[in-house]
Order: sequence, then C-alpha cells, then structure tokens
Amino acid sequence: MMTLTADSVAGLFGGTVALAMNSGRTVSPRGMATREVLDVNLRLTRPRARLLFAPPARILNPAFAIAETVWILSGSDDPWIFDFNGRLRQFADGGVLRGAYGPRMRRWGGRIDQLARVIEILKADPDSRRAVVQLYDPAQDTAGHRDVPCTLGFRFHLRQGRLHMSTTMRGQDVWVGLPYDLFFTTTLHELMAGWVEAELGDYHHHVDSLHIYERDIDQAATLRAIPETPELPAMTTPWHGFDALLARTRAGELTGHPGWDTAAEVLHSYRLWKSGDRVGAQHLADQARGPLGEALRAWYEELRLRTTAETR
Repeated sequence: MMTLTADSVAGLFGGTVALAMNSGRTVSPRGMATREVLDVNLRLTRPRARLLFAPPARILNPAFAIAETVWILSGSDDPWIFDFNGRLRQFADGGVLRGAYGPRMRRWGGRIDQLARVIEILKADPDSRRAVVQLYDPAQDTAGHRDVPCTLGFRFHLRQGRLHMSTTMRGQDVWVGLPYDLFFTTTLHELMAGWVEAELGDYHHHVDSLHIYERDIDQAATLRAIPETPELPAMTTPWHGFDALLARTRAGELTGHPGWDTAAEVLHSYRLWKSGDRVGAQHLADQARGPLGEALRAWYEELRLRTTAETR
C-alpha cells in the first residue's frame, strides 16, 4: 500500500494527481480510458483544511461542495441537488440517483440512522471497533442502476480523546471527484468529533483504484504549486436540532452558527446566479467571508470566462 500524508487537501490533491499521471497504468473500465494506481492510502492531519483552491488549473464550485454535503447529511436523494450540478442527471434512473449516500446513511433499510447509531456506540464504549457507517448495498448496487456508490463506508475510532475517521473507496477519480469527496467526508468527521465530545484526529481515505481519466490529463498537466489550504471555520454543532439546521442552511437562511451561516450565504448566492440575478449573486459573494467566499468569487469568474469563450 502506498501512503500519502499531508496537512491540507492541497497537498493530497497535488500528490494524488502527480501519482496517477506519472505512475498510473492504463485501464479502461466501461470503455473509459484512465490511468490507475491500486491500493493507496491518503492521510489528512488537519481535516478542516478541506477546501481546495488551485486556480487556474482546478477551480471548484463551493456551492456544490456545500450543497452535496447538506444533501447527504440530511439523508436526501431529492433532485434539488441537480440545481447545483446538472451533470449528475446523466447518472439518474427515473430522475433519482439510486446510489445516493444520504438515505443509506440516515435511513438504512428505511429505519436505521447510522449516524445516530455511531454516536450511541462511541458514547457507550469509547474504545469500540463497531462504529461503522455502511454505504455499499449489494441488494441495490447489483441491479444495473447508473449510479453505484464509489464509497463503501466509514469507520470511526476514538483513541486518547481524539476521533479518527477512515473512508474506504472502491474507486476515486482524483481530478474531479476527490476534492468534493474530501470536503464532505471531513465535514462529517468534524461533526462526529463534536457529537462524541472528542478532539478532531486524523482523517484516512483508503482507495482501491485511484485514477485520473485521460480526458482530464491535459488540464491536469497545467497544475502548478497549490497554495496552502487554510482551515475553514468550525462546523461543530449539537446533534439535537442538526436536521433543522441543515434545512435552514439549504434554504439559505441564517442559522446563528457562523460556519453554517457562511455556507447558507454561498447557497443563496448561487441560486441567485442560476436564476439570472448576477448582480445579487455577486453582491452576496463579495460579502461571504473566508475561504468559501474567495472560492465562490473565483467560481463566478470561471463561469464568466466560460461564457465568453462559448460566445466567441
């Protein structure tokens, strides 16, 4: 197993892109050419340093990163996520992403909230090895749906007052998917640490097939030194009332929590942008604080450049 360790997502992203491009072997699952490295472990020592900012080669849509995180944590498979990433529709069956993590995590079998169960386990037995969230479900995922989870599951270990989290991926696209996946999983890690009253430990991301698609190689080749990723504001919040907080964040309403309020502002701004109110969207983006605000402003500039290029 190869292990890459970094104190921010910038280091992990740069390292995995270089690894896949320089050491990957060509394989073509489902006819899509990729460069692949098997059995890779990523270790992030500062999980709150989760937002990649690597312009001009790789510019994330922070509104989608937040929306996907809220969508999953709330247990949803509702199609509102397409408002933030329309490309996901190509993986839907009957308008629904059948591999959506949220219902599996919050309502496994229609009844088990796995997050609540992990909290119960670790509070009852802090040394437990049974604090597991399972996502891959053979009963669903062998049915031929377009969307099959890349994430198999999560494990949590509480040791010496620090909560460590491990994610297992059957496959990980480093260029497109990894930055968004790390944003969600490390947010979950931080939240769970708060819910079990522990310090935030290391985050581990175990990948069976780490790969980059050949279609992204030219763009990835333009990647240069990535600025160090700052930590985002704290997102810890009580378990009681968590779902209501997520609902307010999704609606773009203030929650009274500084970290989640910024997230809500970003979602509200992006909805204005999509509705055609560029002035209102930009005004909110200019007001948004910290790394999320900077990322949103960079994303809007990227969208303007794409629009200009398309009209030439």
